[in-house]
Amino acid sequence: QVQLVESGGGLVQPGGSLRLSCVASGRIWRITDMGWYRQAPGKQRDLVATITRAETTRYADSVKGRFTISRDNAKNTVWLQMNSLKPEDSAVYYCNADVNLNEVAWGQGTQVIVSS
Repeated sequence: QVQLVESGGGLVQPGGSLRLSCVASGRIWRITDMGWYRQAPGKQRDLVATITRAETTRYADSVKGRFTISRDNAKNTVWLQMNSLKPEDSAVYYCNADVNLNEVAWGQGTQVIVSS
């Protein structure tokens, strides 16, 4: 069984920054794609950013130029650096990983609130 644990969420003022972390643990021999998704109240869960094992990245248009996804394959860890945060970035952020070629794992989510 694989677990993903996110951390780093919180309350931040507009224009501020946060760095989210996600660590995968358990019976892991290989993680391919990793990513971050977010879900605001009453809305669907949307992709924020993904990163392949070779570190090819993809971003939602709404976060391009402000957010950066990165990973450390040896540590089974993915980060999301979020800069120039806006109130519309407020959501629960979920980590996602494709594990062992046959499993998609999700974290429990970390809350991000952008408000003055």
